[in-house]
Amino acid sequence: MKKSIVLVAIVASVFTACKSEKKETLALNKETVTEVNNYAEENVDILTSVLTWKGSKPTGTHNGTVALKSGNLEVVKGKIKSGVFVVDLNTIKCLDLAGTDGAGKLEGHLKGEDFFDVVKYPTSTFTITSTKNNGAKIEVTGKLQIKDVTKTITIPAVLTTENGVSVFTSEVFTINRADFNVKYGSKSFFDNLKDKFIDDIIEMSFVVKTKA
Repeated sequence: MKKSIVLVAIVASVFTACKSEKKETLALNKETVTEVNNYAEENVDILTSVLTWKGSKPTGTHNGTVALKSGNLEVVKGKIKSGVFVVDLNTIKCLDLAGTDGAGKLEGHLKGEDFFDVVKYPTSTFTITSTKNNGAKIEVTGKLQIKDVTKTITIPAVLTTENGVSVFTSEVFTINRADFNVKYGSKSFFDNLKDKFIDDIIEMSFVVKTKA
């Protein structure tokens, strides 16, 4: 009788272990499918999408571009339902200078710890949270993350869709870099800079296109 009880207990333990293993396998498979679905949602064409920028100081201005690393723009019946634009700060480029002593030097400085510290913060993200029609334009509100700071901003934009391709084009908007702890040459953080300061206000604009 005791042998029978022991045998039943062993069989029950094995069966329970098999059920647990099966549940874990199912959970793992479900997680994998979710990751694939999230990746499939990235419909922004990063080769034709761009963020432009312009900064100024007493002696002049500099302007350039930054490429997108990834993104999603969901458009339903001609209206923006959601959007996330991930900007690759390692691709900061200056367009008004040439050569490694000009553009290269400035680009390296902008990528360094004085400015955007791309080793620590390689990307910046704009996440659309709401939109409001304003005539032919759209007021797009979202959360802009730069370095370790996230701020809510609203930018005017236009959305067009043709042959299955949507194009999000913002007007020029401004951010205050001091709000995002970009401190170098800023009067918000340093006194007695005289004419050696760099303006806190940076002009930006997006052109974001979806894949066909």
